[in-house]
Amino acid sequence: MALYKFLNLFFFAFHSLLMLFNIFGWAVPRLRKWNLATLLLTACSWFVLGIWFGWGYCVCTDWHWQVRRHLGYTNDPNSYVQLLLQNILGLHLPARLVDTGTAVVFFASLAISIWLNVRDWRRR
Repeated sequence: MALYKFLNLFFFAFHSLLMLFNIFGWAVPRLRKWNLATLLLTACSWFVLGIWFGWGYCVCTDWHWQVRRHLGYTNDPNSYVQLLLQNILGLHLPARLVDTGTAVVFFASLAISIWLNVRDWRRR
């Protein structure tokens, strides 16, 4: 049980930091390539693995939900972002709104990251 409690905290920290890095990592020039790589891995999870597991499938969320089921949590939303909004901010927003907002932020971050990476590459 202690291992699952640790893994639950680990996934909260790791997944949240990964999301923040996906959103803002392009702002640090030396991290831009890594930011683009994590954004593309996220896109592969959502859209390639999503072909088999459902659009928007996230490996991190799946693993975290498995851990949480072992801890007895049975009412988790489908979206990790929605779980964070509910548990941290106390916001209970419609799933469609959260999913749309997540997609908008993701694609904006991806576009900025691609643009800055191409610009940096051309400057060299």
